[in-house]
Amino acid sequence: MSSDDLGAVAALHDPVRRAVYEYVVSRGREVGRNEAAEAVGVQRTLAAFHLDKLVEAGLLEAGFKRLGEKTGPGSGRPAKVYRRAAGEWQVSVPARDYRTLALVLAEVVDVLGGDERAEEAARRAGGRLADRGEDLAQALRRRGYEPYEEDGRLRLRNCPFHVLSQEHPLLVCSMNLALCQGLLEGIGDDPARARLDPRPGECCVSLSINNEN
Repeated sequence: MSSDDLGAVAALHDPVRRAVYEYVVSRGREVGRNEAAEAVGVQRTLAAFHLDKLVEAGLLEAGFKRLGEKTGPGSGRPAKVYRRAAGEWQVSVPARDYRTLALVLAEVVDVLGGDERAEEAARRAGGRLADRGEDLAQALRRRGYEPYEEDGRLRLRNCPFHVLSQEHPLLVCSMNLALCQGLLEGIGDDPARARLDPRPGECCVSLSINNEN
């Protein structure tokens, strides 16, 4: 656990700041100060204070963008906007390093060509993680996928295995799909609802909402 990790997590201790962060993350796009303030129910100046503190902590990134439809002279200055930062933070006391071991194991599977067995194991693991009868979106949210609805599908804003997927994309994405299928089976749902549907910056899996593939 580094001091940067601890500082980033500590920045979310304040309930207003955490609410502001969660709102920005849930949008999946750049958010202005006015929008964040209205969503959380605080004054713009307070929202701006917390947004900038989140930038300092490395949890958000800031930029400038014209938020209105007007362009050219008279359209005003670009507004400050915020989006989730690309980094990851983990806090463990005492320090643990499961990520490195996971990377080593993924490399072993790649070298030995055990993709099919890895997928089978992931599907079984997904079933064990499920609570039968649990709502699909709730089950995905609990595993860190950050599901949201779009065009009749549940898309997953966050990949819980992002670091591994950067190093071993084919293996990790196929295992991720199998895990989601196992999760569906575990809650008593149709595993065919899950399919590979990669989108930049998001999880590689999406799921149909109404059992329509």
